[in-house]
Amino acid sequence: MNARRAYKLMIVDDSNIMRRRIERSQNFDELELIGTAGNGLEALELFKKADPDVVTMDLTMPQMDGIECISKLVELKPAVRILVISALADKATAVEAMEKGANGFLNKPFTDRQLNEAIADLIRE
Repeated sequence: MNARRAYKLMIVDDSNIMRRRIERSQNFDELELIGTAGNGLEALELFKKADPDVVTMDLTMPQMDGIECISKLVELKPAVRILVISALADKATAVEAMEKGANGFLNKPFTDRQLNEAIADLIRE
C-alpha cells in the first residue's frame, strides 16, 4: 500500500475571514496547512521557512500584491502550485497571474465545492 504524500499548503489573503474560510473548506487528507499570510511580504517570509507545495493566493493585498508575490515564489521554487483566489474577475489579471506562474484561478465568492475542485486540479496535475 503506498502512502499518499502530504502536500504543504499556505494560504495568502489579506482577509482573516477568507483565510479561515479556505482553511475550513478544503477537505484533503493529503494537504497539511503550514501557515497563512496576510500579504505578499509575509507570504515570502513564510514560504522561505516552510517551503509549501501548494499556495492559495489573493491578488489585492497591501505591501506586496499577489501578482508580484507569485513571481517571487515561482523564482524560489518553480514547482510550486499556486491557486489564485480573487474577486478581480477581469481576464487580463487572470492571464497576468498565469503568466507569472499561477496554475489556477478561482473567483470570489466561491462555494466549498468549487474550492475543492480547484485544489484537486492543482495537486493532481
